[in-house]
Amino acid sequence: MPEIAEVETVRNTLKKRILNKKIKDVEIFYKPIIESDIDSFKKDLVGKSFIDIKRRGKWLIFETEDRYLLSHLRMEGKYFIKPKDEVKEKHEHIIFSFDDDTTLRYHDTRKFGRMNLIKKEDLEKTECIKKQGLEPLDKNLTSDYLVAKFKNKKLPIKTVLLDQTIISGLGNIYVNEVLFYAKINPLKEAAKVTKEECELIVKGSKEIISEAIKMGGTTIKSYTSSLGVTGRFQQKLKVHKKEGEACVICKTPIVNIKIGGRSTYYCPHCQK
Repeated sequence: MPEIAEVETVRNTLKKRILNKKIKDVEIFYKPIIESDIDSFKKDLVGKSFIDIKRRGKWLIFETEDRYLLSHLRMEGKYFIKPKDEVKEKHEHIIFSFDDDTTLRYHDTRKFGRMNLIKKEDLEKTECIKKQGLEPLDKNLTSDYLVAKFKNKKLPIKTVLLDQTIISGLGNIYVNEVLFYAKINPLKEAAKVTKEECELIVKGSKEIISEAIKMGGTTIKSYTSSLGVTGRFQQKLKVHKKEGEACVICKTPIVNIKIGGRSTYYCPHCQK
């Protein structure tokens, strides 16, 4: 699944390649991806241009002259830029055709991705945007903020950190890495995480996400940018997908357990 660093990489790449091109046509081959009225979705985009692309958490926000197109890639969503005459592939479900005979194609093998076209003034009132927590690089993400959010939460800290209403954009990969950085056992009850540990979570989140964005995200298994960008942060991973390998600090084998159905990698010695 693409996480904040991967979505940011897609955003930056698309901004260089599709802005200010007039949309001539919108073809929809799998309607459930579109959460808006289908006819209005097409009518309100044709003749417009994407003038900017923003991001909130894992949501891409394509800006036109009077609308925002919200796009969430979920598990397998990808964007391709292809010539108009290139044959459509099986899993290309939405195709935006531009006036220069190029197309932007949304590809999703599992069809979990979602798009929603809204008026600009409705952005902060839209539920998926309104409920987003602070991002890792937000200056307001502090240990005090986390202490307040973790209060009375009896779930494992791993599960709580995946809650997008607390820290927006952190997914399974980076939560595993942040907890290793902070030396916190992923099974520890969130309410029992100390202020000092919260400070390490904040510091680790900022450092890890900053570096991951610089390196174009993490390319493992299901996520590879289809825009010609391949992430390199997988070279920096300390625990994620490292089951059985020696911990970089203490040489104890990394273990993999399931927490809330998610693969959780950690060092049982460093993260007691």
